[in-house]
Amino acid sequence: MIVYKALKTQFIEDVGADNIEDVISSAVENALGKKVGKSEYQSWANSLPQVEQILRDPDIPNNAVIAIEYSIPRTQNRIDFMITGKSASKQNTAILIELKQWSKATATGKDGIINTRFSHGEKDTLHPSYQVWSYASLLESFNAAVYEKYINLKPCVYLHNYKDDGILSDAFFEHYTQQAPLFFKDDKRDLREYIKSHIKFGDDEDILNLIENSEIRPSKKLADHLDSLLKGNKSFTLIDDQKEVFEEAIQLTKKARAGNDNKKQVLIIRGGPGTGKSVVAINLLAYFTRLGLVAQYVTRNAAPREVYQARLTGTMKKTVFSAMFQGSGSYVDVKKDSYDTLVVDEAHRLNEKSGMVGHLGENQVKEIINAASCSVFFLDEDQRISLKDIGSQEEIEYWAKHLDAEVTVMDLESQFRCSGSDGYLSWLNNNLGIRETANKTLSKKEFDFRVYDNPNDLREAIFSRNKDGKEARLLAGYCWKWITKSTSGTWKALSQEEKDKTFDITFPEYDFGMRWNLSEQGQGWLNHPESINEVGCIHTCQGLEMNYAGVIIGDDFQVRNGRIIIDPSAHPGGDKNLQTWKKVIKENPVDGEELVHSIIKNTYKVLMTRGMDGCYIYCTDKETAQYFKDLIEN
Repeated sequence: MIVYKALKTQFIEDVGADNIEDVISSAVENALGKKVGKSEYQSWANSLPQVEQILRDPDIPNNAVIAIEYSIPRTQNRIDFMITGKSASKQNTAILIELKQWSKATATGKDGIINTRFSHGEKDTLHPSYQVWSYASLLESFNAAVYEKYINLKPCVYLHNYKDDGILSDAFFEHYTQQAPLFFKDDKRDLREYIKSHIKFGDDEDILNLIENSEIRPSKKLADHLDSLLKGNKSFTLIDDQKEVFEEAIQLTKKARAGNDNKKQVLIIRGGPGTGKSVVAINLLAYFTRLGLVAQYVTRNAAPREVYQARLTGTMKKTVFSAMFQGSGSYVDVKKDSYDTLVVDEAHRLNEKSGMVGHLGENQVKEIINAASCSVFFLDEDQRISLKDIGSQEEIEYWAKHLDAEVTVMDLESQFRCSGSDGYLSWLNNNLGIRETANKTLSKKEFDFRVYDNPNDLREAIFSRNKDGKEARLLAGYCWKWITKSTSGTWKALSQEEKDKTFDITFPEYDFGMRWNLSEQGQGWLNHPESINEVGCIHTCQGLEMNYAGVIIGDDFQVRNGRIIIDPSAHPGGDKNLQTWKKVIKENPVDGEELVHSIIKNTYKVLMTRGMDGCYIYCTDKETAQYFKDLIEN
């Protein structure tokens, strides 16, 4: 949907009348049915006159068409400003301009992310070149008019208040700034020449109308590229019951699209750690794209999206596939059946509300089922690790019935992680107190499980495994504050000398100190080679796997005389998974305590099942360490 559309001459007239912000505000209220916030209104008042000055150039054709606030279909993204016309070779062209009022930004070290001040304070946000390039990539990959009628998209950024200080234009962001160039406060002439170099003649074909009314489906180029990445990649080969689940999801999607009664389909796939849920999910994404269907891979936690996208493409940089990997809060206002299929990995991590502070939407399960003709949920309820997690078979079936969808339930049972040892998983369930099983002890023949008395020995063992060509990482329960986090005021206040000596997880008696996972790498931590020197948390490893996992078990899990004692007070205030545990127990002492305890037990099960070949542990409590030693045969 386009909020404002006019010829260049009309746009200049509207700005000249000093009421362009009122024109846009009224258009938004009429088109979208919502009130405009003060900051958004002010941004139009500040930014649009700056663009108008540039468009006054007589060499920019008067019949070029201007669009403001174009909402990209099936997304929550809006393009600030577009100019359409024809190039010197008469090719249909659209220039996409991301407008920013910023005057300052700071580096974060994260790919495609910078930090700047908003009205409510400083915040990490997308680099504007990445932001507008991603919009162009989305249109080039899914808007049939763009790729079939060869509409040339040229993204760029105009920061009319910002003097180039080398932060946004740093070589670190070159991958994005080359594709979407930056124009700063002193670059008015350069931006004018950029526009003139791409638009020589006016728009006599109503290019914006072609884009807005286009069919939305993946391009053959995108599908072929994605298909080629999967071929020969053994990490994504389907085995045993993975293939059965894959074929069932395809049949249900076809049924949902072909059915005369427009009956939605919901497929729930239950599977424990290492059963290949993510492998099936990525294969489904590729297959549906190949069929020309609109599909997305969805998770609440960003880590699986970042890691699987990187493993698929071979790069940790954002690619044209990034739009196909979405967060679970992306479907709040999406219309019914906007997608053919949504493939939801780690469905147990879904939340009720969406948004940074949990203020958007009604229920993520409901919104996902509503948005797709067929929804595929990969589920393991034993991996619910937050009090906010609502993903359960019962919840999914409830909303499926509410939305008149047919439900199919299947199981993935073949276990490929933890050396394929179902015995180890049952042993963990029993001895973490999750559920009673017959697996009281563990044979070393079943799985390489070791207990270390010194955290330095655990670290050396993991370092050694990592040098052997295997992927090994240290992980820990969330029992230590993350004081070195880049956004922490405490950390920022330290000198570099103090920072070099500051650690998150410390054991002074062993002269041991390490930091939590690299904040610079965001959720792609596991892929980064330097992550071997950091300790991963539940948020950066759930849904992922490595060869060996070294797990530090904190004081939240202790054993006394064979009895498991769970202590949520051992978690620091920054642990959002258990932030409201006191309130939960106070409101419902019995069920609340059971829920809080299950969250901590499930967290350690997740950490202790990341290793395909082995799990090594260190316990802060000596009796707990002995408890695990006594459970290993020989």
